[in-house]
Amino acid sequence: MAQWEMLQNLDSPFQEQLHQLYSNSPLPVDIRQYLAAWIEDQNWREAALGNDDSKANMLFFHFLDQLSYKCGPCSEDPECLLLQHNLRKFARDIQAFSKGPAQLAEMIFNLLLEEERILIQAQRAHSDQKEPALDAPVESQQHEIESRILELRAMMEKLVKSISQLKDQQDVFCFRYKTQTPVRTPSLDNHQARQQQLLQETINELDKRRKEVLDAVKALLGRLTTLIELLLPQLEEWKVQQQKACIGAPLDRGLEQLEKWFTNGAKLLFHLRQQLKELKGLSRMVSYLDDPLTKGVDLREAQVTELLRRLLQSAFVVETQPCMPQTPHRPLIVKTGNKFSVRTRLLVRLQEGNESLTVEVSIDRNPPQIQGFRKFNLLTSNQKTLTPEKGQRQGLIWDFGFLTLVEQRSSGSGKGSNKGPLSVTEELHIISFTVKYTYQGLKQELKTDTLPVVVISNMNQLSIAWASVLWFNLLSKNPQNQQFFSSPPTAPWSLLGPALSWQFSSYIGRGLKPEQLSMLRDKLFGQNSRTECALSWSDFTKRESPPGKLPFWTWLDKILDLVHDHLKDLWNDDCIMGFVSRSQERRLLKKTISGTFLLRFSETSEGGITCSWVEHRDDDKVLIYSVQPYTKEVLQSVPLTEIIHHYQLLTEENIPENPLRFLYPRTPRDEAFGRYYQEKVNLQERRKYLKHRLIMVSNRQVDELQQPLEPNLEPGQESLDLGLALEPDLGLSLELGSLMDAGLDLGPALEPVLEPTLAMVPQTVPEPKLEPELESILESISQPVPEADLPQDLKHLNIKEMEIFRNSSMKIEEIMINGDPPLPGPSTMDDVYSFCPSHFHTDGRWSPCDF
Repeated sequence: MAQWEMLQNLDSPFQEQLHQLYSNSPLPVDIRQYLAAWIEDQNWREAALGNDDSKANMLFFHFLDQLSYKCGPCSEDPECLLLQHNLRKFARDIQAFSKGPAQLAEMIFNLLLEEERILIQAQRAHSDQKEPALDAPVESQQHEIESRILELRAMMEKLVKSISQLKDQQDVFCFRYKTQTPVRTPSLDNHQARQQQLLQETINELDKRRKEVLDAVKALLGRLTTLIELLLPQLEEWKVQQQKACIGAPLDRGLEQLEKWFTNGAKLLFHLRQQLKELKGLSRMVSYLDDPLTKGVDLREAQVTELLRRLLQSAFVVETQPCMPQTPHRPLIVKTGNKFSVRTRLLVRLQEGNESLTVEVSIDRNPPQIQGFRKFNLLTSNQKTLTPEKGQRQGLIWDFGFLTLVEQRSSGSGKGSNKGPLSVTEELHIISFTVKYTYQGLKQELKTDTLPVVVISNMNQLSIAWASVLWFNLLSKNPQNQQFFSSPPTAPWSLLGPALSWQFSSYIGRGLKPEQLSMLRDKLFGQNSRTECALSWSDFTKRESPPGKLPFWTWLDKILDLVHDHLKDLWNDDCIMGFVSRSQERRLLKKTISGTFLLRFSETSEGGITCSWVEHRDDDKVLIYSVQPYTKEVLQSVPLTEIIHHYQLLTEENIPENPLRFLYPRTPRDEAFGRYYQEKVNLQERRKYLKHRLIMVSNRQVDELQQPLEPNLEPGQESLDLGLALEPDLGLSLELGSLMDAGLDLGPALEPVLEPTLAMVPQTVPEPKLEPELESILESISQPVPEADLPQDLKHLNIKEMEIFRNSSMKIEEIMINGDPPLPGPSTMDDVYSFCPSHFHTDGRWSPCDF
């Protein structure tokens, strides 16, 4: 939509501003409307501000042609008589302009700028009605800054022309003053009187022009101050975004746009500073009583210099916070002896052609007075020099890519020790940068600091150090507060919840859903907590949740590593429900059909994920089974998708079946995970080798199923909702003999099977649990199976050649020195280890899983 069209649709207050604008303008509003399309298509800015007068002349004559061309149709229409009159009158008026074409170009350019400002004000007012004033659209703010810069450039051009005209006026005065006839008699003749009068008129005109120039400088300086006031909040907003981005929040903008604005603002200020110096030179050449330049120039120059110093100091920033290359997702953590990188930048891209700029780096320039606070030295060079050639090519950027910290030794022998009130991971250290900046005679030392960093001496401290970085940058109101952890504030859930979601979105790709955050909130505060709860620092990192298990942050960080290393694609594709409590799991699964399963993180183990599924029994009972959590040690050998694909459960008849059929709520297993399955075996390779495959197998015994798991309930009611532990956990223990007795076909020979070991739960524990362990069946079973009534190991024995049968004097104690072999029987909790007396044994711990 054209600019004039948009102006016609404004509300009444802004329409009134538009009418006021054109009531004080030589351009009639009806001509502006009649020639709207043509006027907006021309480059009035170049004609008004450029140094080439030919462009203004060309537009001037084109404008006259447009006026003449539009008068033709109006002469034939009686209703257009007034418009025809205005067109002809304005054509005569602009030909009488004192500055000619340049005045016309300046007039229309300024009118278009004012129109644009009215439009911006109207847009902001419209957005304020829908949102708070602080949430004004970024586009509107950027548009306002751009329009102000354009306006300031126009004002600067006018000021330059005014000062040039002032010089001409002063030259005229000097010429007339030097060429006047000296007064030799007390009385003046007519010629001398006229010379004196003309000289007085010249000095009066010079004084008037000097005052006008000072007024223009004052107005320009006011506009520049407003521009700086707009730019500095933009930079502060970027710093806040950068601080949140360090702990995972998205960073919406870079520094390129801010660098452009800051550079333009600095150029205008330096240009104004030069113009003030010229005015000061004019004042020294010609001065008189009550000369406005005598004091006015010094005052304005001091204001410009103060604005420049303020702008330059703010423009020196840390663009990239300290970060080690091996942990790019966790900045602001530095390990002693390890290299780390940091980048600084000066947003004012102005550098003298022969002046190099050197930045010096230091650490803890003003350390806090805390007992035991460690001190560090920079092991590598602490300087970086930027040449003019490199600065012109890339900008004023200093990259420190190989900084290293080393801890200072204490007064005694050995390294310094931390014996103060703060732990190593609660100490906050600040890295500082200094540069001596020089441009057009202005010299200033610029300083900037990083956000506080945590210095560790061992990578085992990385997790808790990141908790400190997270807590500080989430809650600290002062980014330089090194004593923050002397009394750390509590974190409201409204801030902590999104920050926890950022950990997943920045490191893995997808953040946490509201229901997942709700589970974490209940884990921290309980289900009956208030709407707005706050968590203390010690509860976040030290309190065990649940008691006797892991602290909350340790538990969550282990899950982050597990998902990133082994489950990233499944997490991003929303195949893992993840954070769901047991009670919620039961409520979800009991409403689904048998074989529906979900994947959730263990609430007590260090980085474990478990698979739970539902089984509806013929007696209307609903059972929920959960496999012992798989940790990174297991998933390094077998991907979770392969475990799900080939998982087997042995029924009462020792018939294997995969109980995992539908991913919650009802997505077929192969449809949900099929794209992650490994490729089929190459048939050419099978001719050379017998392929093996690791799978998970769980065994469910008949006597286990006959245990009384729950009291009598109403049909269809799930016993688990009553708080009874009725969740059988699938464990494993398969021996080769039992499989062969059942006539089970195990596939090709030499096929290892990843199978859990059976964990029998005593009668006092009302829920049977099935635990997975690894066992590889490494012997081929392709030999013919002997008859069931004859043991295989005795079928082909030749007892005649055995010494035990020939020597009747041999005693049984000499043969079985360990006593009688134990008879097979049900396992109990007292059996700590189970040993199978053959090379097909599993050596593992038998215990019920608790997760």
